[in-house]
Amino acid sequence: MMAGGDELKLLGMWASDFALRAKLALSLKGLSYDYIEEGLSNKSELLLSSNPVHKKVPVLIHNGKPVCESMIIVQYIDEVFTGTGPPLLPADPYERAIARFWAAFVDDKLLASWVQASWAKTEEEKAEGQKQMLAAVETLEGAFIECSKEKPFFGGDSAGYVDVALGSLLKSARAAEKRRGFRLFDASKTPLLATWAERFGELEAVKAVMPDVDRMVEYAKMGLAKAAAAASAN
Repeated sequence: MMAGGDELKLLGMWASDFALRAKLALSLKGLSYDYIEEGLSNKSELLLSSNPVHKKVPVLIHNGKPVCESMIIVQYIDEVFTGTGPPLLPADPYERAIARFWAAFVDDKLLASWVQASWAKTEEEKAEGQKQMLAAVETLEGAFIECSKEKPFFGGDSAGYVDVALGSLLKSARAAEKRRGFRLFDASKTPLLATWAERFGELEAVKAVMPDVDRMVEYAKMGLAKAAAAASAN
């Protein structure tokens, strides 16, 4: 139970990039909450009843009312708890629109191409996904210049909405680098994002919720093994 009588529960899964976004937002705002770990193959009745449409994590339950979808949860946290912690979205409507645009770009371009590069059925599809992924990262390098205005984060002096959207991918990026030597934010190609990634990862609020890289590596190996087994069975 939080100060002021607000009760917050977060339904998540430790390896989920999307659940991590909610954790990052709550941590950056300094909010306390009850965390409930969900299993992908054994979903609780609370999850199914709280998110009957998608039946997926994350779900934030605030005083008994569920809020679904990761970036909607981040916006909700910022709007409801305006007097707590730093703002995640800018006060100016135009700058808020820009932040939402780039957060959507992270999902629509970077994350989508990353999934293709990792899980596509053919090597040609994987190669095309990697090409699109690297192009998206280069575009985000320019977005950082636009949004940060020469300050440390996309959100300016403090981590904000776009930092959360992109920062949630750092754990998977670090696991990919450790597992197969692929570096998503290469200092030789996108130096600003490489520096940003290090800076964001060193925030105490981020370190408090970021999963262990070695555990992510093992989780990725298990996922690839299951995918390979399923493909051979077909």
